[in-house]
Amino acid sequence: MKIDWLLSVKYLFSKRKDSFLSFITFASIGGVLTGVMALIVVLSVMGGFQSEIKEKILGTNSHIVLLKFGGGINSYGSLITKVTSVDEVTGISPFILNQVLLSSDSGVTGAILRGVEEKTVENTTKLGQYIEEGSLKNLDKIKKVRLEEGGSIDVPGIMLGKELAKNLGVSIGDLMTVISPTGSISPTGISPKMRQFQVRGIFVSGMYDFDAGVAIMGLLSAQDFFDLGKSVTGLEISVKNVENAPETAKLIEKKIGFPYYTRDWAEMNYNLFSALKLEKTIMFIILILIIFVAAFNIASTLVMMVMDKRKEIAILKTMGATPGTIRRVFVLMGFIIGFTGIILGDILGFILCEIVSKYQFIKLPSEIYYITTIPVQFDPLTVVIIDILALFISVLAAFYPASKAVKIKPAEILRYQ
Repeated sequence: MKIDWLLSVKYLFSKRKDSFLSFITFASIGGVLTGVMALIVVLSVMGGFQSEIKEKILGTNSHIVLLKFGGGINSYGSLITKVTSVDEVTGISPFILNQVLLSSDSGVTGAILRGVEEKTVENTTKLGQYIEEGSLKNLDKIKKVRLEEGGSIDVPGIMLGKELAKNLGVSIGDLMTVISPTGSISPTGISPKMRQFQVRGIFVSGMYDFDAGVAIMGLLSAQDFFDLGKSVTGLEISVKNVENAPETAKLIEKKIGFPYYTRDWAEMNYNLFSALKLEKTIMFIILILIIFVAAFNIASTLVMMVMDKRKEIAILKTMGATPGTIRRVFVLMGFIIGFTGIILGDILGFILCEIVSKYQFIKLPSEIYYITTIPVQFDPLTVVIIDILALFISVLAAFYPASKAVKIKPAEILRYQ
C-alpha cells in the first residue's frame, strides 16, 4: 500500500487516546450516510410516483387524440387509413366524450361520459385490465329489464368507475338515468335528454378522479343518446414508443392537415408532470444540503486531525515527505470518509426502498393522490449521480485541512522535542 493511503487509513481508524476524534470521524461518515440514504429513498419514491401516475394515465387514455376544429368528425374511415400509414402508430379507435348528469335512487352526480368502440378500444388503451366486474362487451346491446313497479323496458348498458358507482349506490344490473345538458328545443326552452341505462360493468383504475368521474358506454349508444348520427368526438391513437408521442403527433397532424389537430398525453398532462418534476428537483436540492452539512463536519474533523497530528506531520516532512504527499494524505482521508458513508448509504437506501416497495405499509388517501400506496422505482443511474456528487463534496471538504497540514513547519513543531 502506498504511504499516503497507509497513513490515511491509520490516522482515521487506528485506536486513539482522544475518543472525541474517533466519535466525530464516525459522525462525519454518518452524515454522508444519512444524506445519501435520504436522497436515494426520496428520489426513488418520487420517480416511482411519477412512473406510476404515467402508467395509470396511459392505461386509461390513449397516447394521442386526433380532434377537429369546430366540432366532431363526421366521416373518419379515410382518416383512419391515413393515420395508420404512419410507422409509429400501432392502434386507432373512435371515441365520444361529453359531460352528463347521472341519477339513481340514491343520488345524483356529474360525470364525463365516454363512448368507446368495443372492437378497437383495446388497441389504444388498457381499459380492459381495470375492469373489476362485467366487461366492455355488449354495452351497445339492448336488453329487456323488468321494473320493480311492473312491466319492462329495453335499455342499453353502461360501465361505471367503482367510486362513481359507490356514490350513486348502484351495482351490476341496476338501472340508472343519464341526463344530457344538450337536449331538444321546445316552446319552454331546451329540454334535457334523459334515458335509462343498465349498469353492466365496474372498473377500478386506481386513480380516484377517474374512478369517481367517468362512465363508459358503447359508441353506438353514445351516438344515439347525443343525436350525433355517425360522427364522433375524435380518434384515439396508440404508438410504439410513448416517449416519442409528441413527435408522432406532429407527423400525424402534418399528414392530415387542417382542420384537424392532435394532442399527445404529455401535452394533456403537462401541468401534472411539470409539478412532479419541479417537486423532485426541489427535494433533491433540499436533501443535498444534508451532504453539505456532512462536508462541513468532514472539514472540521480533518482540521482537528491536523492539529492532533502536527508532530507526526513534522516528522514526515523531516523524513522527506513532499507537500504533495501530505496533501494527498488528508484529501484521501476525506475520500475514505465520503466513500464509506456512500457505500453504507447505498446499502441502507436500497434496503429501505425494498421494504417500502414490498410491504407497502404507507397508505395514501385516494381522494387526494392518484394512487393508494407509495410506489418506489430504484434507478441505478440516479444512485450513481448521487454517489459521484457526494464523493466530490466530501473530497472538496478535505482540501482546506490538507492545505493547513502542508503549511506546518517542522522546525517550529520539533524545536523543543
